[in-house]
Amino acid sequence: MREILELKPRANVEFWTDFKYYKNVTKLTTELGVSTEIKVRRIPAGKFHRYSDWKFTDYFKYFDITLKDLILGNILGFFGFIAGLFTSFFRMLLKKNRPNVIFLKGGFVGLPVGLVAKLFRIPYVIHESDAVAGLANRILMKKAKKVAFGIPPSDEVLEKHKNYVWTGIPVGPEYKAVSPAKTMSLKKAFSFNDKKPLVVITGGSQGSKNLNEVTRQILPELLKTASVGLVAGRKHYEDMVDLKQYENWDHASLESNFRMWEFNTAMNELMGAADVVVSRAGATTIAELAALKKAVILVPFERLPGSHQVRNAERLKAAGAVEVIYDSKMMENPTDLLKLIQHLVKSPRLCADMADSLHKEARADAAHRLAEIILEIA
Repeated sequence: MREILELKPRANVEFWTDFKYYKNVTKLTTELGVSTEIKVRRIPAGKFHRYSDWKFTDYFKYFDITLKDLILGNILGFFGFIAGLFTSFFRMLLKKNRPNVIFLKGGFVGLPVGLVAKLFRIPYVIHESDAVAGLANRILMKKAKKVAFGIPPSDEVLEKHKNYVWTGIPVGPEYKAVSPAKTMSLKKAFSFNDKKPLVVITGGSQGSKNLNEVTRQILPELLKTASVGLVAGRKHYEDMVDLKQYENWDHASLESNFRMWEFNTAMNELMGAADVVVSRAGATTIAELAALKKAVILVPFERLPGSHQVRNAERLKAAGAVEVIYDSKMMENPTDLLKLIQHLVKSPRLCADMADSLHKEARADAAHRLAEIILEIA
């Protein structure tokens, strides 16, 4: 949106989101630092719990939900989807309210909007970040004016589908390559020893229960060779507060070389301070780490829809850009992750080569290119 308004300052931009995230984006204009007002609209939407090759009990094992939550959640998801169709229909019913173009990032919010846009013949652009397209994007792709990919499709695919284009994944301008000197400076800013390797472990803003639990098991041994920063996540932080015993301060000086956060709003700086980052294999996180030019260990969760995290990780592993350990293998033997981290922190040359390879995946112009495509179709 920032790029669109730089290219066309008088463009009328609206952001449509579901009720859950509406409160998080109501100050969007201020956060983007633009003068044009961006209206935020609420669209009802419903998410369906569907995971490939899952047994019935796996839903409760991995997400700690009850049978009632699972059934009720999918029922509510269905009615949320229907409500989203009706809301989108009446929002676009009058010609004066219809947008010239719609940008859909995938996910359950975009599906009812995209289906109604097809009905009214409103052009839309899709962006798919992962190596495997999500359900909403797969349903909407055929009628899209442009389908932009975060990961480059093969030349054969691009030849076959003239509306496909590789743009890369847009990330914030604060995500850019971090020099060794800047890495040391950022370590100091977070109170870590700048002479000691720093490992940052993160499962994203909500956190990863499995990554947290394995970190708990390997932490005492890991702290012998590296400093550790753990982003436990908003969902799981309370279950990890016992690890605060490792976070020892002497006035303003960190003595233990361990820190834990529920979430850190300056993730670009925290990951920029790291010598090694351990993360899930979501496409946007990978794009941010590629832009930062970091050595990365990806821990894909195999049972997500389409195994998209596995596909993301395997492609980069084959290019020598990351190390990979699958979630199931990590849970079977946590020391495998420990050994992999220890190997990397003791091999700075290998880390530098991996970081260089991953950085080649970054496309600094991704947001600008997408903005050009959206405006061209509008």
